[in-house]
Amino acid sequence: MLFILITVHWPLINVLNYFNYFTEIEDAFIRRRGKHLLLSPMDWALIESWKEMGVPLYVALRGIERAFDSHEAKPRRRSVKTLFYCQEEVEAQFAEWQESQLGAGPGSEASAGADESAEILDQDTHLPFSRATIGEHLARARETLERLRDVDARHAIVNGLHDTLTRVAARLLDLEKDFARAARPDAEKLEESLNSLEKMLDESLRASVAAHELKTALAAAEAQLQPYRARMEKATYEQTLENLLLKRLREQHGLPRLSLFYL
Repeated sequence: MLFILITVHWPLINVLNYFNYFTEIEDAFIRRRGKHLLLSPMDWALIESWKEMGVPLYVALRGIERAFDSHEAKPRRRSVKTLFYCQEEVEAQFAEWQESQLGAGPGSEASAGADESAEILDQDTHLPFSRATIGEHLARARETLERLRDVDARHAIVNGLHDTLTRVAARLLDLEKDFARAARPDAEKLEESLNSLEKMLDESLRASVAAHELKTALAAAEAQLQPYRARMEKATYEQTLENLLLKRLREQHGLPRLSLFYL
């Protein structure tokens, strides 16, 4: 079905980017829904309309995540059967993104007057860190993931993680470029996207490591928590144990933290 949408004379990179847009959205929808469900022709048409509108991939993904977060917060809820459930939130996120881009672009600061430049600088004062510092953080994380991806490709150390490293690095590059050129960068929305990417990395890492490595790391995390276990609620203990396990696995495999909290 999807193949007929692509003309054969497109350069290969355009074809890959086109497919990436669809498959990333499909993967995010299936992951949040919790059950495998093939997208319908109408769902594919909706994704096509987002791409034609110019909705950046990470904006569409953020909208999907928010739609499901809202859905899961409801006391009584029916299962989500179609991507159209996320349409309103995706397009709301896109409208906010468009607003943040007003006045952005190559050379916009050079052509702006003193008052406009001062206004843009004033917008940056609301960021938790300078725009340059955040940009450097994103670039370092991306470059680390790219190095790990290349090592994994050469040595096949962690099967299944290579694809995730590639996908997350590509999304980080998009976020890095967008944040650099935005007239009114939004650190809160950036952090939301970074947290989503961290979850993707964590899930892939946990599923990819060998059983003996996972067992060893879990035992070490349990030993670390043992003195406090009797004083912890069950849910708190289980969440803390999972956090310690993932922290140990990340350190062992050199995965960077993406959140701005780690700046």
